[in-house]
Amino acid sequence: MTNLISNLEKNGFEVVSVATKEEALEVAKKFVKEGESVGLGGSTSVSECGLLAWLVGAGREGRVELFNQYEEGITKDEDARRRRMGLVSDVYFCSTNAVSGEGWLVNADGSGNRVAALNFGPKKVVLVVGKNKICGSLEEAVERVKSVAAVKNMERFAKKGVKFACADELVKKISVIKGDVSGRICVILVDDELGF
Repeated sequence: MTNLISNLEKNGFEVVSVATKEEALEVAKKFVKEGESVGLGGSTSVSECGLLAWLVGAGREGRVELFNQYEEGITKDEDARRRRMGLVSDVYFCSTNAVSGEGWLVNADGSGNRVAALNFGPKKVVLVVGKNKICGSLEEAVERVKSVAAVKNMERFAKKGVKFACADELVKKISVIKGDVSGRICVILVDDELGF
């Protein structure tokens, strides 16, 4: 993982390496300041480390303005509004579908809000990334997006009653981010498996 960290840093990403999802949660919390707005990208990793639950609690308490498009019972219009507001938030939390050995972030989206936020918009983007998302090359990373992340997301959506004919329907917008000159993106690398 040392080479990957070095490559990510050379590419302009801020990197924090932790051993466990519990440590990842503690690091992620440090990026949230009282009164700020917080956006979310679809991320099982953010949920699995406990960050989503913590952010929901902070939103309920009024410590942050959370644009949570995953809240039960909201309308489609409200869902879309929250996704848009997340794009101009102070801090945006998500994961990445894959990280190549070159230190490039590889992502695909159906709607595109997460890919858009990674590329431009929120002041700070924080990614929670499990070791299972680390790939050797760009080609392997793209293959992981198509054969692992898209398939798992298709299964996740099916449980909510949303059906897709094939995984390719979830790979409509692919992004390869080779670098971040501003240091706007922080990658929390977790030496544990998180998300898909």
